[in-house]
Amino acid sequence: QVQLVESGGGFVQAGGSLRLSCAASGRIFNDWTLAWFRQAPGKEREFVGAFVRSGISTQYADSVKGRFTISKGNAKNTVYLQMNDLRPEDTALYFCAAGRLILTAPYSNERMYGYWGQGTQVTVSS
Repeated sequence: QVQLVESGGGFVQAGGSLRLSCAASGRIFNDWTLAWFRQAPGKEREFVGAFVRSGISTQYADSVKGRFTISKGNAKNTVYLQMNDLRPEDTALYFCAAGRLILTAPYSNERMYGYWGQGTQVTVSS
């Protein structure tokens, strides 16, 4: 069993920054992929980015490229989502997801991930 816990959400003005953390515990392996998704009210959950197979690569949605960065955390099995230049449209509940994906897997497809956290809310005011 794998548990994921997100933290770091909050309220910020447009142009500001936040750093989210995802801590994974349980039977998680070094070759797993940790990803971030988000869901705004009334919208479907969407892909934000992925830390592929413990850092072989990172993938980002076009909407966040150049503003968001995923990196390995200081603690074991932790990844960060650094969000800069936040916009009101970034307001959403942010989820961490984990799965054992092959290198050619569609990282943006939420069905690839078998484990999910409860989410952390990010609110960006204009």
